[in-house]
Amino acid sequence: MLNRVEQAGDAGPPGAEPPGAEPTGAAVSSGGGLAHSLRSRHVSMIAIGGMIGAGLFVNTSVMIRGAGPLVLLSYLLAGLIVFMVMRMLGEMAIDCPDAGSFVGHVRRGLGGRAAFVTGWSYWLFWVVVTSVEAKAAALIVAPMLGVAQLPVALGLIGLMTGVNMFSVRGYGEFEFWFSLLKISAIGLFTIVAGLALFGVIGPPLHGGIAHLWDQGGFMPHGFSASLALLPAILFTFAGAEIATVAAAETSDPARNIVQAIRTVVIRVMLFYMGSLGVILCLIPWNQVRPGHSPFLDVLHRIGIPGAEGAMTLVVLVAIASCLNSTLYVTSRILFEMAAHGDAPGRLVHVGPSGAPRRAISFGAAVGAVLTVIAATFPGEVFGFLLNASGAIILFDYLMVVFAQIALRGRMRRAGRRPAFPMLLYPYLSWLTVGAILLVMATMMLTPDTRVQIELGSVTLVLILALGMIVPRRARGTDDRAAPE
Repeated sequence: MLNRVEQAGDAGPPGAEPPGAEPTGAAVSSGGGLAHSLRSRHVSMIAIGGMIGAGLFVNTSVMIRGAGPLVLLSYLLAGLIVFMVMRMLGEMAIDCPDAGSFVGHVRRGLGGRAAFVTGWSYWLFWVVVTSVEAKAAALIVAPMLGVAQLPVALGLIGLMTGVNMFSVRGYGEFEFWFSLLKISAIGLFTIVAGLALFGVIGPPLHGGIAHLWDQGGFMPHGFSASLALLPAILFTFAGAEIATVAAAETSDPARNIVQAIRTVVIRVMLFYMGSLGVILCLIPWNQVRPGHSPFLDVLHRIGIPGAEGAMTLVVLVAIASCLNSTLYVTSRILFEMAAHGDAPGRLVHVGPSGAPRRAISFGAAVGAVLTVIAATFPGEVFGFLLNASGAIILFDYLMVVFAQIALRGRMRRAGRRPAFPMLLYPYLSWLTVGAILLVMATMMLTPDTRVQIELGSVTLVLILALGMIVPRRARGTDDRAAPE
């Protein structure tokens, strides 16, 4: 179990929290496992923080120009896919709340080998994202400070590593407030832009809902443009599943996962679609500049003073939040993998605050190395790593769906019914499989994304081969270090 792994030499049983007790910042099981110091508000905000990054504020311009107003449908479809995956995770989490992250449910449903590939591929995906986020932050901060980008990127990784090392509760509070700031900024923007749309504030902008269809129609590039954007949008939504990782460090994992599933994805869809809908009503889609923030364009047109500085601050907060989450999730996945013998046993190690310090350090170190590679060979090696990990999240989601289908079949054969059943099983489960495969097929048929499927497949095969060559360490062996 992820959060109650006993350390070598500890003869006593793991400590148990009293029912209903509020966890404290230094709550660590007596067996040396992860702390149960996160609360439900942390879990929800951690998931939201993982899904709302700098891409919303900048990269949406590329999405808008690629599909026109139909981009709203693209975000809706991508959000529904993620919601279905999360709903299946909820069913499995309620059935077995002690399984840990979603990798634990893949282990239950599809076996250890599938969990090995899923866990390591997921870890690789997020450790690459760590480098991407650090690089993005450095692009903004370095010119302000008048220094080179690489030291800034490495310094940010070091800073966020310190936040994660400090305590689990500290990470949760950091992510809660940073995610709250991001949500507040999006909500405030939508309100201000909505008031401008109806002429309450700002100069006349000649905007209106007619902009959704008067510039070549609602689908200026055809319906296929919406499908072509699904892979990129799904990558921006990646992070919702972090809720299943964070919930393992609460006193009631199952309840907190279900609560996050019921609210997080819907909220994020509303944030994305609400803000983009207002933007499309104020700025014709064909006037949006690719690579430039449409949020900033709207604020300039309204005449908000200090808009550029405020947007820069929000983007930095978004990047710092995502970077913080990447270090968190890579460490917890690695900790869980080590607990099941799929990673070096020394990584099952926690400090006095309950943070898995060795797993955090390992992920941060790899992220730092990739950041150096990105600065040294931006177009060769780092481009290869980006493409090799780009489609992995789709594979991981597919494994979650197959695990749910397999576990539900076992429940049915055993005469049991799930307490939190997947909607319209098995139809929506298999429909989700079809949707993910359709996205993969679209990537294969699109020249710009075909390489991600090809290199991602090679990556998965290499991980599988590694799992078959390297003998698994037996769970519970004595090579786990005692807590500090």
